[in-house]
Amino acid sequence: MVDVTVRGAGIFGLACAWACAKRGARVRVVDPHGVGAGASGGIVGALAPHVPENWNEKKAFQFESLRMSGPFWADVAEVGGGDPGYARTGRLQPVADAAALVLARGRAAGAADLWQGFADWSVERSADDWAPASASGWVIRDTLSARLHPRRACDALARALTAKGADIVRDAADEGVVLWATGWQGLEALSETLGRRVGNGVKGQAALLRHDARDAPQLFADGLHIVPHADGTVAVGSTSEREFSDPTGVDAQCEALLERAREALPILRDAEVLERWAGVRPRARSRAPMLGRHPLAEGAFIANGGFKIGFGMTPKVAEVMADLMLEERDGIPEGFRVEASI
Repeated sequence: MVDVTVRGAGIFGLACAWACAKRGARVRVVDPHGVGAGASGGIVGALAPHVPENWNEKKAFQFESLRMSGPFWADVAEVGGGDPGYARTGRLQPVADAAALVLARGRAAGAADLWQGFADWSVERSADDWAPASASGWVIRDTLSARLHPRRACDALARALTAKGADIVRDAADEGVVLWATGWQGLEALSETLGRRVGNGVKGQAALLRHDARDAPQLFADGLHIVPHADGTVAVGSTSEREFSDPTGVDAQCEALLERAREALPILRDAEVLERWAGVRPRARSRAPMLGRHPLAEGAFIANGGFKIGFGMTPKVAEVMADLMLEERDGIPEGFRVEASI
């Protein structure tokens, strides 16, 4: 007997399964391709907040999830023995000019209020070789941003679920309540069934370099995330491609990405490229995660549309979906509801 069937072994599916299993539910995760086979099996892993201004429900939800991330991943690691590579190492961003400097300093005051003393946003001089090239000589440092290794995080969740007695299988019939966490293909299928676009896939390419900066902050420069991991690698990502013919194919856009990263951070110029990666991320029409009851199936639910912020949203997404599926408590923000995209 199974209480919850989760279809999809990406980050949302695994995390929601974990939240349900922790509450005593008997859980089965079903994915014909295995754990982290899609975009969740990537290499970048930047858990970075929105800017601390013009506060709204999406930013508040993300902040709460980032605040939950340390205990969430520590619990996963302790139960299953896997290492998700999580660390709250912060982030640096270059300040382009005098106008941007004024704006950045103003946001420091916003962070002091909105981040509730949990983390800081400050402006400082760019001082060492692990700092993005800055035309003004100033950088923004925030201490809320964190990193993890996506595919290792998925593996750690799978290990923790197995330790809790959950099944992770390639095929099985639905039992109990059913959660559809099937990524961009799920959004495409739902769009086709409803006869209108509810979301789509956006391809991203990234690269992994050999360079040990494991205790350094991640960087955001020239639209790129540069993320040091605990294993002595640095991930660089990513592109955003709305049109593509090969979901996992790597091409010249990845090489351009690498060159931009080397321009932004010259210390990486001679670093060996260990891996080039491509995958398709699910983007709901609302541009927020799509959470709630399935519009076409009684007793079924959806958790999809993490897009670029899925890993950072994961702890809170898992909590509100477990609340809804197991206890019929609905804490999903209006802008995140399935109805917002359909």
